[in-house]
Amino acid sequence: MSDSFIKAYQDQIEAAKKAFSANGVPPVEVPPAVREIAEKGLATLRENYEKLKASAEQVNSTLETTYTTASKGIAEYNAKVLEAMQSNVNSTFDYFNSLLQTKSMADAVELSTSHARKQFETVSGQAKELTSLAQKVAAESSEPIKSSLEKNTPAA
Repeated sequence: MSDSFIKAYQDQIEAAKKAFSANGVPPVEVPPAVREIAEKGLATLRENYEKLKASAEQVNSTLETTYTTASKGIAEYNAKVLEAMQSNVNSTFDYFNSLLQTKSMADAVELSTSHARKQFETVSGQAKELTSLAQKVAAESSEPIKSSLEKNTPAA
């Protein structure tokens, strides 16, 4: 519990006492038993507030770590996508350049078939690589949350 909260609470009590005494209401003395119960309640409230604050700070830390890990993974994934796109565009330009240099329809068909087969293999490999990378990023990004849960969950 912050000191400013406690100070504000005490100020409110004093203001209430002054308001009651100004209106002719005699001051009420709180019995010691009630005061003790209120103080115990306030102590419990402070303790629970500190626990909640510590938990919130831990959650924030875990989320920051998760976000940082995910950001790095996404950047790596995007770089791989751009690399694959560049490779595919270059291959397509090379194919069209070779196609323009063919002398017969048979050569063009053979070149097209060969290029299609090669591109299919290339794209399949790129898809496998990107899938693997996406799985790795997902696993690494979820690791901080998983670790935090394992650390903070009581054993059954």
